[in-house]
Amino acid sequence: MVIHPKIRGFICTNAHPLGCAAHVQQQIDFIQQQPRLEQVPQRVLVIGCSTGYGLASRITAAFGAGAKTLGVCFEKEPTEKRTGTAGWYNTAAFHDAAKAQGLYAKTINGDAFSDEIKAQVVEAIKADLGQVDLVVYSLASPKRKDPKSGEVYSSTLKPVGQAYTTKTYDTDRDEVKEISLEPATEDEIANTVKVMGGEDWELWLAALAEAGVLAAGCKTTAYTYIGKELTWPIYGHATIGKAKEDLDRAAAALRSNYAELQLEAYVSSLKALVTQASSAIPVMPLYISLIYGVMKQEGTHEGCIEQIYRLFTEGLYAASPTLDEAHRLRMDGFETNDATQAKVKALWDKVTQENFHQLADYEGYHADFLKLFGFGIDGVDYDADVDPVVSWS
Repeated sequence: MVIHPKIRGFICTNAHPLGCAAHVQQQIDFIQQQPRLEQVPQRVLVIGCSTGYGLASRITAAFGAGAKTLGVCFEKEPTEKRTGTAGWYNTAAFHDAAKAQGLYAKTINGDAFSDEIKAQVVEAIKADLGQVDLVVYSLASPKRKDPKSGEVYSSTLKPVGQAYTTKTYDTDRDEVKEISLEPATEDEIANTVKVMGGEDWELWLAALAEAGVLAAGCKTTAYTYIGKELTWPIYGHATIGKAKEDLDRAAAALRSNYAELQLEAYVSSLKALVTQASSAIPVMPLYISLIYGVMKQEGTHEGCIEQIYRLFTEGLYAASPTLDEAHRLRMDGFETNDATQAKVKALWDKVTQENFHQLADYEGYHADFLKLFGFGIDGVDYDADVDPVVSWS
């Protein structure tokens, strides 16, 4: 079939197999152009491995250090009539590239919140790796089914304490407009923490530790976004922020509970980027379009793969990583420093429907959005007939 993007709201409902493969290869090429990673574990588990920061983490470990990688994702397989998800094609491309270089790669596809998938991962580690030295937790989901009670919880994107009115950019209508959000209820806050907080991260580490597959001195990290003043009302000081606070709690609990293993647990704060998750959050398309323009002018803009390479070299495996007051690794300093934020704030105050495309880097935002699904990649013929059915082994 000939595959062109089908965009509905803040999502693209299809993906291009060759475009996704080319995007994965671009990230592999970047990593292989960097200095070889030293002191990096050789047995890595990535929970949420198929897109964004999780995929970048897997690529960095495998192609930057030659690590064996076991991934977990929840992706839809293609059929002859319907494309698979971008994450499916990304994973297939990763497997092909790993196989070509003689690297171990295995991926388990299913609900990472479930006990069944955790058990499958444990068995795979026992059979193939023995133990793991690094566990990356990079899940983003709007819902979570509690593995014990069976209850399904849904997250909510709302402010906490009081209503909030601000600017946003409606990508569907190409419109800068005001948006008003009512404050979350206590139940909505609790449910968001249940979905996006640290509980499942803790359950994963408990399952791995109980099975004896966590190596001594193992590191684990969960990814977060903190932001600054412009995004705090919908991020840091909102329902998502409450969930992110719970990640900090979980990291401290993990360090305490597995002290005998000398487990190092960190929350890693990364920069704002176009992801399938961030596209759905009010304020973020406008903010990201502005920050992209400013950071490109400053020469500090990074994508997922650049961020994760720095996380490995300057954070997780640095001799003396810099931690903030909450024991987090901060890779977002190029974005959150006061000088850069002042430039973005000045643009934020000025931006209107009329000047949006002059003040913001929406072209860059939209290009990155399309790349998530394998579109807009140089060298790919999007008018060619391609087979959507791709598998991995």
